[in-house]
Amino acid sequence: MEKEKTVVLYPGLFVSHYVPMMQLARALHDHGYAVSVALIDPAVKEDIAFGAVVRRVAASMPSVRFHTLRAVKDTPKLTHDARFMVRYLDLLSRYNERLHDFLCSMLARNVHDVVVDSVSNEALRVVKRPGIPGYTMFTSSAAAFAQLPTILAEGGPSFKELGDTPLELFGLPPIPASHLLGEVLEDLDSDTYKATMALLCRIPEADGTLVNTFESLEARAVAALRDPLCVPGRVLPPVYCVGAFVGSIADAGVKERHECLAWLDGQPDRSVVFLCFGSIGTGNHSEEQLRKIAVGLDKSGHRFLWVVRAPASDHPGVDPDLNALLPDGFMERTNGRGLVVKLWAPQVEVLRHKATGAFVTHCGWNSVLEGVTAGVPMLCWPLYSEQKMNKLHMVGDMGIAKEMVGWQQGLVKAGEVEAKVRLVMESEEGSELRSRAAACKDAAAVACNDGGSSRLAFARFLADVASRKDRACSEEVGDA
Repeated sequence: MEKEKTVVLYPGLFVSHYVPMMQLARALHDHGYAVSVALIDPAVKEDIAFGAVVRRVAASMPSVRFHTLRAVKDTPKLTHDARFMVRYLDLLSRYNERLHDFLCSMLARNVHDVVVDSVSNEALRVVKRPGIPGYTMFTSSAAAFAQLPTILAEGGPSFKELGDTPLELFGLPPIPASHLLGEVLEDLDSDTYKATMALLCRIPEADGTLVNTFESLEARAVAALRDPLCVPGRVLPPVYCVGAFVGSIADAGVKERHECLAWLDGQPDRSVVFLCFGSIGTGNHSEEQLRKIAVGLDKSGHRFLWVVRAPASDHPGVDPDLNALLPDGFMERTNGRGLVVKLWAPQVEVLRHKATGAFVTHCGWNSVLEGVTAGVPMLCWPLYSEQKMNKLHMVGDMGIAKEMVGWQQGLVKAGEVEAKVRLVMESEEGSELRSRAAACKDAAAVACNDGGSSRLAFARFLADVASRKDRACSEEVGDA
């Protein structure tokens, strides 16, 4: 009897990284693989939402084995501050031996490969110790991946000093230095910069990288990644564009239909502007900014569904006091044509609802893909990291979005909110955005169907995994 084929997944401690990897788990299971997920206890991170997502997903996927690695003593809880990335990478390194012990206990299960989150790629060294192939999953865009040669170039001033100076990227249009991984690369002497550079330098150690995108959406970036000259002096492992991995898997286990969906049922088709800015703790605006958004929405006259969180200075996840945060009379004036939701809404379902006509987004890659696969035009309001680069490509090559001016200065004015809402909902330019968004939706469906680019890339990945496993078995027989 043939042994069960097993793939082990090692996701990161972010909702935006965890959810696509669980979509990968589903795809692997559908192709006949047993899937085991190795987890660091979500309790190490001060993020109630992430722990809740992990529990809901595990409960909704009984065919997948979930294993929490044995705790490492004296591990401080992770909090979001200037040194978050340094402490996060330190935490991951502390768990490498725990992962190694788990993999050794799994060898009898015929482990074909391990896929680790791209930020956890230091774990590849312990993955390969028992001779298991190791791959990474990159949950941002192919364009973000293709910027790595520029970041890895030695010498030169910090990206902060360069400001908005356009940088020539291999195979991509020029990009302002300030848009390359944002704050992470501003100070060459910082621990954050050094830790991030070490992480990026380990990328070629993987046997391959899965990217959550599809070829036609990012044709230039994908072509650049496949060019042997992409990373001078290094060989970039195979890149498999297997997306778009989107869906409501993070909302698994939520039994009741959210109230906002019932409200959308009563609105005309494509009439509602949806505003949502990412996971709890990362999509918070100042009180002043919330008021500017409210005034802009009020004056636009358009219907809206707005997810509001307490300002960034407050504790993440705190229920916002809408009466204190929003302008006097706003809720009453917009009653009926607008709905304000506290903290969270089922984003995928909202975007796919026939009443949704536009999406104001922070440009996190998962949100971009959810907007693309729903065929909804977008207004870009990046907040940090690669979201700035995503914005450039959404507005440029993809042609499915417009930029909310003012985000770089830290405040988007009410008049800008009003003007851009009117543009996307009323103008000919807005209609053109909508047409291109609909074309991207169709292209995403083609990529994921039989014979599509993402389906073929996933098949190549599985074939490469099987080939590496066969070679490893042959070497074991030869050594014996």
